[in-house]
Amino acid sequence: MKKPVDLPMDVRLMQWTTVAMLAMALIMCVVSGFGWLLRHPVFSIQSITVLGNVTHSNPVTLRANVVPQLTGNFFTLNLMQARQAFEQIPWIRSALVRREFPNRLSVTLDEFQPVAQWGGEGDGKFLSPEGTVFEVNADEVDSDALPTLKGPESQAKIVLEMYKFLKPRMEKMDMSLDKLELSQRGSWTAQLESGANLELGHGTQQEIGDRLQLFFKTLTQVTSRYGRTANSLLSADLRYESAYALRLRGVTTLASDGLKKP
Repeated sequence: MKKPVDLPMDVRLMQWTTVAMLAMALIMCVVSGFGWLLRHPVFSIQSITVLGNVTHSNPVTLRANVVPQLTGNFFTLNLMQARQAFEQIPWIRSALVRREFPNRLSVTLDEFQPVAQWGGEGDGKFLSPEGTVFEVNADEVDSDALPTLKGPESQAKIVLEMYKFLKPRMEKMDMSLDKLELSQRGSWTAQLESGANLELGHGTQQEIGDRLQLFFKTLTQVTSRYGRTANSLLSADLRYESAYALRLRGVTTLASDGLKKP
């Protein structure tokens, strides 16, 4: 049996150096090839497929606002930045961006759906069904068909929930709720389509609901005493304990000139 030959140290060093140099050369080739692959034009983003709810976001708007912000190719594009670029467009609520090999993007968009105007009429601010305030061109929305809600923007969801709570209760009394406002101090004011104002005061939905129940329970009786109906209502103040004050069209508490004392 032959004994293994011990190679001199310098020979072994040369062998190790050769192996290391070959390994480095191989790594450099792989890196170079990968870099060439990343830069190859075939992987540049060539098209974007848009899916989902895109009633207001037309291709021209998307191209002008999004494409300049997309950097990189199929491999290097930052999907988070691409999503943010789409969501900066006024009507877009959310965007889901996916890669499609070798050079395409697929984007599923969801637009805001306005359920109410927010703030002053014509400001271009609206509320989504989730209570999110968003801003778009007011001319693109049929504002006349929407109620107007107002209050601190941080309380927008609470205002919308109160509106949803009050609307069906008022409809039972043939009253259509047109505007609802929450003041900075937390007091509620409602306006009907007839123009009548209701001071609802502070409180939770249950507390406001109890006041309205008392108001609705006796309103017809009060108005009938003066030969009026609920449609004659001009304003009502429900901020009293177990009572309310109201104004009716054509009814005054002031004495006529002929009855005034000299």
